Amino acid sequence: MDFKQLASTILANVGGKENVDKVVHCATRLRFTLKDESKAQTDVLKKTQGVLSVINAGGQYQVVIGPDVPAVYQEVVALGGFESAAAVEDPKAAKEDTRSPLSRVLEFVASLFQPIIPAITGAGLLKAFMALFVTLGWLDNTTQTYTILNAFADSAFYFLPILLGASAAKNFKCNQYVAMALGGILVYPAFITLMSGEEAVSLFGLPVTQASYSSSVVPILLGVWFMSVVEHFVQKISPQAIKFFSVPLASILVAGTVTVIVLGPIGTWIGDLIAAFFSWLTATAGWLVPTLVGIFNPLLVMTGTHYGLIPIGTNNLATTGFDTVVGPGMLTSNVAQGAAGLAVALRTRNKTTKQLAASAGLTGVLGITEPVLYGVNLKFIYPLIAAMVGGGVGGLYLGITGVGRYASGSPGLLVLPAYIGGDGMGNFFNACIGTVIAMVVSFVVCFVLYSVWDKQGKLDPSETEGN
Repeated sequence: MDFKQLASTILANVGGKENVDKVVHCATRLRFTLKDESKAQTDVLKKTQGVLSVINAGGQYQVVIGPDVPAVYQEVVALGGFESAAAVEDPKAAKEDTRSPLSRVLEFVASLFQPIIPAITGAGLLKAFMALFVTLGWLDNTTQTYTILNAFADSAFYFLPILLGASAAKNFKCNQYVAMALGGILVYPAFITLMSGEEAVSLFGLPVTQASYSSSVVPILLGVWFMSVVEHFVQKISPQAIKFFSVPLASILVAGTVTVIVLGPIGTWIGDLIAAFFSWLTATAGWLVPTLVGIFNPLLVMTGTHYGLIPIGTNNLATTGFDTVVGPGMLTSNVAQGAAGLAVALRTRNKTTKQLAASAGLTGVLGITEPVLYGVNLKFIYPLIAAMVGGGVGGLYLGITGVGRYASGSPGLLVLPAYIGGDGMGNFFNACIGTVIAMVVSFVVCFVLYSVWDKQGKLDPSETEGN
């Protein structure tokens, strides 16, 4: 595929670079914030080779590309010069935000985590496979090789405050590198040693609550927010001649002090409270959340709001080392969507649809569902219904058996080793059983619904064409 040509076509049909306020990308989509959405040629884009679908939701104009989106995004940025233009904002050009408060919150949370997802996904998968290899006896966890590989797998999570600091700084419009330094304070070795000791800790005579901030989520987000307030204030009052050093000095000293004394403990308390709530929910109705996520995750993906769940799972892993809320339901949902696509590939008489459904279905069971969701399931509807049923049934089994993940990763067959941990292999075996249930139920329901749709004349004409 010619990514440069595709990027040029997309840019032209969203109204040109002059119509773009901002563009980011996630695992499979270009996400545009447009000045005037009426200028976008949606019908043209939907028919463009290389574009799976176009969605206008949550205040964003989303062009679904698939796994090649990072390459297309780089070309879009290069053609539009958006990195340099991003720092220039015209308040008069800003349009009224008509999104609901919930949509705005979810979109904001998603924007914080989207940039770091590749890092935590890669690290999580490595951690999962290491657990599998140790269990199979292929890797000795007492060797130097294991220690070094464990550093590869743990670094993204241990230094999560630094990664989130950089991401949050973009959203709060403050200096990224100072924000990363603020995150570095929380994981600085001597600071960690001091905070984990038995002796009371104080700063400028003020008591400091002793807490662990490695792998934490909420404290750095609060800290960078406060840092942005300090930075913008000092920018206004500081003489031009000394801004170069006065602004970062104030940001580090003031924001660091407030974060360590006030915001860090508050963030830790919030994170623990969130984890406690979901622990209570799991103990009270453990079957509920994985079932609901398994059913409705395709709809969340369609609107991009599934990213709003990721911080919950990340926080659970950081605070308890075990996530029963996000991972299991997304796992069954994804493999169910892939299985539905494979069922379509088996039943359809259209060669083009058969090839697309087979390749997209395989991608789906491995954890990337947008190609099968937009290219097959949503287009024909009955596979989407089958996927929601299969995801829900599989999620119900995982909920009843209390299955959870010990590491993160794109939910699919490849991430099953992330369910190895704790005492014995029961959790892993139940995760495998739930995955099989989701795939089998989805495949069978899709297979049956094809016949029902066919008898009632509801099949898309493209499915019944011979070529």
